[in-house]
Amino acid sequence: MPLPGRRGGPVDWLLVGLGNPGAEYDGTRHNIGFEIARSLTARWGLPKPKAGYLGLITEGRIGPGGPRVAVLLPQTYMNDAGRSVGPARGALGVPLNHVLVLHDEIDLPFGEIRVRVGGGLAGHNGLKSIKQGLGSADFARVRVGVGRPPTSDPDRVAAYVLGRFREPRAEVEALIERVVEGQTAPT
Repeated sequence: MPLPGRRGGPVDWLLVGLGNPGAEYDGTRHNIGFEIARSLTARWGLPKPKAGYLGLITEGRIGPGGPRVAVLLPQTYMNDAGRSVGPARGALGVPLNHVLVLHDEIDLPFGEIRVRVGGGLAGHNGLKSIKQGLGSADFARVRVGVGRPPTSDPDRVAAYVLGRFREPRAEVEALIERVVEGQTAPT
């Protein structure tokens, strides 16, 4: 995932992987943001994340002379992620247009990837919390399609996103790799 450089604060970009903490959520649709962020951290050779800003955070430079990034995995649970993201952004001196959130999107079919800045939050409680924590919805997002259940019943939708992928693990890993490689369609 190529990022243009900027010079100024302690880091040039804040990447936020959305998910829920705890082993019971590993491999669920809602945690695809965590999986992508972990993959980027490994690819870029960043140090092991440490506790900070109510999350796990790591920082480093992407290649020689590349931008400095911080990768944050809020440990507040998805619906409270803004309590982690807002303070991290402030402390790291990252402008709003250099905050990039990686998250699941039920309004996109499985495997579809879209990038956008600002716009509606589509009922995504994690994004609503981040908007509150940042004071604006004008941050960048990588929306990763996880599909939608055949119902709009809120309890069943919640069970769906908190459930494990039905698609084969190889397809989920290929989707993560496509995001990491930056193979996205802008919206």
